[in-house]
Parts: sequence; structure tokens; C-alpha cells
Amino acid sequence: MRKIFCALSALLCLSACAGTPGKVFTSDTPTQTEYVSARVVSNPVQCVPYAREKSGIQIMGDAHTWWDRAAPKYDRGHTPRPGAVLVLAKTGKMKHGHVAVVKDVLGPRHINVTHSNWGNDKYSRRVIYDSMRVEDISPRNDWSSVKFWNPDKNVFGFPYAARGFIYPSPYANAKNDLIY
Repeated sequence: MRKIFCALSALLCLSACAGTPGKVFTSDTPTQTEYVSARVVSNPVQCVPYAREKSGIQIMGDAHTWWDRAAPKYDRGHTPRPGAVLVLAKTGKMKHGHVAVVKDVLGPRHINVTHSNWGNDKYSRRVIYDSMRVEDISPRNDWSSVKFWNPDKNVFGFPYAARGFIYPSPYANAKNDLIY
């Protein structure tokens, strides 16, 4: 009887750990709070002024122009560092490009960024993402192609072409130091 009870207990424990059919739960399965933290603000905040404020990088103009405009004053590269600005190329849907500030480097292919104005409707444009996971999907691990976490679908979203990272300089916080 004791052997039957132990066997049934073990089966019940295993079935309880199985989770929802069709969904795999592993230690690598993210929870929503691990991959995104956001807040809604009353007025939309564009990504460029938000990135400028958070990084101290003083560049003006559309987000996609930041990569070329940074060259004379800021170091650029393809390695994420906290405080660096990730520059996305413009696309048909993202006509002005996009910029996001690196919060944390989690590994060779994962970072957390903070950014704003990431979405395609009035509501999502008023969300500031204090932390959102970004994954490098480039074949050479050079951050030239990335995916951002999609909190609505709980997966990484569409791929975006990235130009690279702009690194803040010690002089980047001077108010009269804007690059036009």
C-alpha cells in the first residue's frame, strides 16, 4: 500500500508541474515583469528628447539621423554599454527611426533598454518603457538586427535593422552642446 501511495504521489506531483498544455515552462521562460516594465504618461513623449534626457547625448533631429550626426563628437560601436543609445534605421512604418537607451547588458545577445513612443496608436505612444528586453538576432552578433519584447504577445516581435550604439561622452550633459 505504501508503494502505491508513493507512486500516486509522484505522479500527482509530476502532473502538477506539467503546466498548461502546449506551453513549455522552463527556467528560461520569461515572466512579463522580467521582460518589460512600463508606465503611462498623460502626454506623448517622443523617443528623441527622451533618449537625450536619459543618456545625456545631445543630438537633435530624427532618430535615424543620430548615427551619422554622432560621428564627429561621440564614439560609436556595436557593443552595448549602459547609457549608450541604440539607433534603429527608419522603415516604412517607422519613418523617423527610433532610439532607445541601454539600461542593462544581460549577456552577449540580450539587453534591457528604456525608451518611449514605441507603438502605433494613441495609447501606446503615451507609454514610457522603463525597461524592455531587446535581443540581438544578427548572424555575426554585431547588433545590426534586433527584436524588442512584445508585451501584448509575450514574445520577441518583428526584426529591426540597427545602426549601432552611440556612447555618451563626459561632456554630453552640457545644455549648450547640442549637435544639429
